[in-house]
Amino acid sequence: MTKQLKIKIASLVFLIIAILDVYAVITQHKSLEIICKPLLMTSLVVVYLLNIKKDKKANFWLISALFFSFWGDVFLLDKNSYFVFGLGCFLIAHLMYIKMIAVFLTQIRIVEIFKYASIFVVVFLGIFFLIKDNLGEMLLPVLIYGMAISGFGTCALLNYQQEKTRPNLWLLLGAILFIASDSCIALNNFYGSKYIFDIAIIILYIIAQYLIVQAIILREKTFILKNPK
Repeated sequence: MTKQLKIKIASLVFLIIAILDVYAVITQHKSLEIICKPLLMTSLVVVYLLNIKKDKKANFWLISALFFSFWGDVFLLDKNSYFVFGLGCFLIAHLMYIKMIAVFLTQIRIVEIFKYASIFVVVFLGIFFLIKDNLGEMLLPVLIYGMAISGFGTCALLNYQQEKTRPNLWLLLGAILFIASDSCIALNNFYGSKYIFDIAIIILYIIAQYLIVQAIILREKTFILKNPK
């Protein structure tokens, strides 16, 4: 079996799992969701690893982010009991993504950081204003998480502004969709629980993670083409 065929099969498996998980959320089929949810990040890691050349190392920060995303998915299967643990895992995942992108940044100015950060901070504050009265003891964790996702979005935007390439665009879109998914979680849990939020959360999340992984795959392939041995 050729490497390309393995990649195609792994990608197809991820797509099937993603569709089944979305279907499980739409139909509220909890048993199917329990099976599919842990397989999402597992299959996506396989897709990434198969795309790496034998003589190249995997991106540690990406693998770490997907690892903590996996545990976040598992804990949030029972958000009534383990919501804080899920939030903590995704917080670490965002920090891993920030570190991953920070490595790419070579030319950053303080003015640009504040300018781009203000976009994501304003969005976060708008959502925070809607949910603050219902946060209770979750006030501080949500504030910390909000700063983390704002930092993730800022780094991704800085990276794209630094070099407007297709992989950097995908990385930015992935970050934005991830933030949108997190925003829907916040609104669903602390503003008003709605069926549409559940669907939006999973669709945005899957597309976001896939775009981020594909961005890194394409970025690494582009780097190899530009820097052949």
